[in-house]
Amino acid sequence: MHLLPARNHRPDTTSWDVSGPARVDRRTKNLTKRLRPGDVAVIDHTDLDKVSAEALVERRPAAVVNASPSISGRYPNLGPEIIVAAGVPLLDGVGPDVMTAFDEGTLLAIDGANLLADGRVVATGVLETSEMVQEAMTEARAGLAVQLEAFAANTMEYLREERDLLLDGVGVPDIRTDMDGRHVLVVVRGYEYKQDLQTLRHYIREYRPVLIGVDGGADALLDDGHTPDLIVGDMDSVSDRALCCGAEVVVHAYRDGRAPGLPRVEALGLHPVVFPAMGTSEDVAMLLADDKGARLIVAVGTHATLVEFLDKGRSGMASTFLTRLRLGGKLVDAKGVSRLYRTRISGAWLVTLLVAALCALGVALWSTGSLPVLLEILGAKWDDLWSTISGVFT
Repeated sequence: MHLLPARNHRPDTTSWDVSGPARVDRRTKNLTKRLRPGDVAVIDHTDLDKVSAEALVERRPAAVVNASPSISGRYPNLGPEIIVAAGVPLLDGVGPDVMTAFDEGTLLAIDGANLLADGRVVATGVLETSEMVQEAMTEARAGLAVQLEAFAANTMEYLREERDLLLDGVGVPDIRTDMDGRHVLVVVRGYEYKQDLQTLRHYIREYRPVLIGVDGGADALLDDGHTPDLIVGDMDSVSDRALCCGAEVVVHAYRDGRAPGLPRVEALGLHPVVFPAMGTSEDVAMLLADDKGARLIVAVGTHATLVEFLDKGRSGMASTFLTRLRLGGKLVDAKGVSRLYRTRISGAWLVTLLVAALCALGVALWSTGSLPVLLEILGAKWDDLWSTISGVFT
């Protein structure tokens, strides 16, 4: 693994006057659910990814404190740049002890590179600046070659383990949701999913695709005014509200059949389908749609580039690469659909078209001798209206 040289824990020249109650969680996506504006987010997230950073910034915290290095040097991850660009102080690499150094809700403050809890210094790290992040990102690009080799090795391992599923659909369970010959929209709460859903509103209204929410993607659909037809995932980030919305539920299980999310779904009185498979839940959703005869699969918020695969931070992302090869031209990224589907008629063209239509109507009325009669009728109507208005005021 390529790592950056350790940066010294030194007092930073930048001074921040920030403080707020502590919100602590090792899993960033769990923390964002209860993070409120003005809180200090304390996380343990090596190589902070773009999606997690955007979720943190959206909650408007007073600061973010990371026990681990936000940029390890494996690859140029995008999260720290988003945090710093948003003006949120990022105190980085303060060490694992910070996760247990104080209780939830303790008043935290950042003084230079020091983290204070109730006035006492409990940790020291690196207070990131935009220049420091850019320098670290430049050095991290050198790690891409090593990561690409590891990614290729993971891809071959996944292909050996799941070739029957990829090539012949062996192991795909039966479901009630009918997708045969229909468009299917697979929504992952990932990269720019909100913008994509907004752009695709007209497409969804016209084509009425089968809506599949992958874990928290089901909540994304509900928040945008749509009801998912199918929910697929390991059930670690989807809400009870989404699970109980009436959608069919498919629990993604490990290859050996273990499904940690199954008891939670059953406790809600639901009867889910279990799908054991390697890889990610978004891959399982796409393979399921393909096996059930979907004519077109539109992906929202999924991972498409090498940096996005690495940003996910799991070797299992190699399955996404092979899944996309398996689906071929049937799979379309939402951004491509929005670019193709977006109308090119501007407002000025619409006004010009309206004026031309009115002119054509006027010529037609004049040539048939109907225009003077129409003008007399309109004049009489205007006189009646003016008389009524004048009568009210007199």
